[in-house]
Amino acid sequence: MDRQVRHCEESDLADWIDLRLQLWPGDHADEFREEARDILAQPERFCAWLARDEKRRAIGLAEASVRHDYVNGTEGSPVLFLEGLYVTEAARRQGVARALVQVVQAWGRARGCVEFASDAALDNTASHALHRALGFVETERVVYFRKPIR
Repeated sequence: MDRQVRHCEESDLADWIDLRLQLWPGDHADEFREEARDILAQPERFCAWLARDEKRRAIGLAEASVRHDYVNGTEGSPVLFLEGLYVTEAARRQGVARALVQVVQAWGRARGCVEFASDAALDNTASHALHRALGFVETERVVYFRKPIR
């Protein structure tokens, strides 16, 4: 499959938001537009990449950040963190996720990152398998808790 992976720009906003809504379903379009504009405004800290097929349809999205705070399972700083990765169902198992992760990794390396981290929900076994296939190694499992203070 011929595909193009490129850094997201303002002109990609509609496709970018559409893929975000497929990854994180719900009524978030306005919030996602605002977040995307924040990502575009901070190119040293955040990145987003779109993969397109030969007909220029958006088929994949990767978002990442450079984190200077502690990241579970890592040993140094700064850490490249994969914030989101999504490939449309029809384009899966064709190397799209791998291509997206490779450009994100190069972007992070250029910003001084020596570790690449990510996370997935405990029950998202498909994501766990994809991460392993992309060369990530599981470091720990965590359950988060909260308690309101009144």
